[in-house]
Amino acid sequence: MANMQATEIRRGTLIIHESAPYKVLSFEHRTPGNKRGFIQAKLRSLVDGTQREVKFASGDFVERAQIDSREMDYLYSDGTGFVFMDIESYEQMSLDADVLGDASQWLTDGMRIAVEFFDGRPIGVELPKTLEVGVKETEAVVKGQTAARSTKPAILDNDVRIQVPTFINNGDRIRVDPVEQRYVDRVKN
Repeated sequence: MANMQATEIRRGTLIIHESAPYKVLSFEHRTPGNKRGFIQAKLRSLVDGTQREVKFASGDFVERAQIDSREMDYLYSDGTGFVFMDIESYEQMSLDADVLGDASQWLTDGMRIAVEFFDGRPIGVELPKTLEVGVKETEAVVKGQTAARSTKPAILDNDVRIQVPTFINNGDRIRVDPVEQRYVDRVKN
């Protein structure tokens, strides 16, 4: 069990708090006046998805969660869950939408992802850093709206809404960061 000082907590760190695994969603190191500094962290339970705010003293130690990860291929959704196949054992398992969270909207047939396990129980998935997706619908550019950093809303093939640069058109293929739901770049033909 690897311990780390509370001041080493960063966004995305997996920790054990009160005997349960949590993912750090955000953190802020605060030093109020002449008092001792502390870390204010927003945590999401990897078991049930609930979120909570926790305060750690700067000198506190927290346990880093040991998460196992297995490569799996996404097969299909059967209405009650999402079915994955372990690429080594070919064993199939169904994961609930609660375990997948927002990741479920990015799944495509045959997609290879890492399924994370804590104490032998699936607790989440790790999507690729970027995914290629088609643009289903976006607004036409208004004449004069060509500022270098201007964006417009777009609906992707998987019905996710994101902001894209004004030069993106219906039918274009783009790369997105699925975790932050953010445009990365246009896919060259």
